[in-house]
Amino acid sequence: MKRDSDLGFDDNGRPVLITAAEPSYEEQHRARVRKYMTLMSFRVPALILAALAYGAWHNGLISLAIIALSLPLPWMAVLIANDRPPRRRDEPRRFDDDRHRTQLFPRAERRAIEAAEEPAPQPGPRAFKYDGGSD
Repeated sequence: MKRDSDLGFDDNGRPVLITAAEPSYEEQHRARVRKYMTLMSFRVPALILAALAYGAWHNGLISLAIIALSLPLPWMAVLIANDRPPRRRDEPRRFDDDRHRTQLFPRAERRAIEAAEEPAPQPGPRAFKYDGGSD
């Protein structure tokens, strides 16, 4: 079969990506491992640089500053490596219904103490009409 550019192949004979599908899990994992290894590869040279700086200037503050700058590198590398692509709008959410969520400060469905309603006047022997005091 002849691989022509009209058939979806580039000049080198590789297939052209024509889909909007996400990269596979393995490709995402490899990219995250590369990011992790890149960030962690700065850690060892920073420690060596701190030792060389102390040997050259005999100043512990410069060495401590270099080491202090390298301390958050493992934390940052793990956070970046564990990151996932942002969630799409059409991707389903796990908790769509607010009723199933545990509230931080739960409230009752209705108030425990409600204002008392005035009872309607009942007709009876005690009911009388005040006419303003005219005798």
